[in-house]
Amino acid sequence: MTTLRPGLIAALLAAVVAIFLMMPLLAVVPVSFTPKRFLSIPTDEWSWRHYRTLIENPAWVNGIWLSVRVGLLSAAVSTLLGLFFALGIWMMRPRFAGLLMGIALLPMVAPPVVSALTLYFFLITLSQYNGIIAYDTLAGVVLAHSVMIAPFAVVMISVSLAQVDRRIDLAARAMGAGLTTRILRVIIPNIRFGLIVSFFLTFVLSWEEIAVTIFITSVDAVTLPRLMWMGLRDNIDPAIAAISVVLIVIVALIAVTRSLLSSWVSSRQ
Repeated sequence: MTTLRPGLIAALLAAVVAIFLMMPLLAVVPVSFTPKRFLSIPTDEWSWRHYRTLIENPAWVNGIWLSVRVGLLSAAVSTLLGLFFALGIWMMRPRFAGLLMGIALLPMVAPPVVSALTLYFFLITLSQYNGIIAYDTLAGVVLAHSVMIAPFAVVMISVSLAQVDRRIDLAARAMGAGLTTRILRVIIPNIRFGLIVSFFLTFVLSWEEIAVTIFITSVDAVTLPRLMWMGLRDNIDPAIAAISVVLIVIVALIAVTRSLLSSWVSSRQ
């Protein structure tokens, strides 16, 4: 099999485009090393003070840890909801499947402000009856994020199920397998990659969610995006540049690791 490789000119053009797209990201790197207390390019002295702030300042530590917990819980809840919904549509084939799918995807197409206001009034109402799933609480943020990112899980899992041959489910059913056995041992193993992608995608979407978070949090549940927004809005804290560089490095490492693993798997086949 002949492998097509780009020529020198195509490679150079691709490199130029990549550098052009990365320049706004790279510009934040020197800003994160400024010794001053405001955003500026360092001239004579470079400092790690703003990176130390991310570790020493409890606000940043708590914000990062809260965002991790919210992201993991929201991704788990939304992936489970997406799995249940997609399985129900795939197995039962209801007459109004298209209408049900449209309702499930509604948070994806609704304006974020509309969703944020709806969730705000909903959580405020719940706050009158309990203090757990309420406004400005961990559970309340997880609930709101799950509502916003569940449609993406529905799409990913539905696409994975569309590639599964229904005959294997019918064969398992004909051999006496119950519903739970068919789901756990027949269907889910065939869509496990879609579930992993759904969990990762929803985690990323929850991690960066800010529009809804601003409406449903105040002082107790301050996630990392909200903390960064507050820093830009109030005093333009250079620690925002430092955390941006950290996130860029993490994403770059994940991308490089994925490419290396893909190359390694391809070479072994």
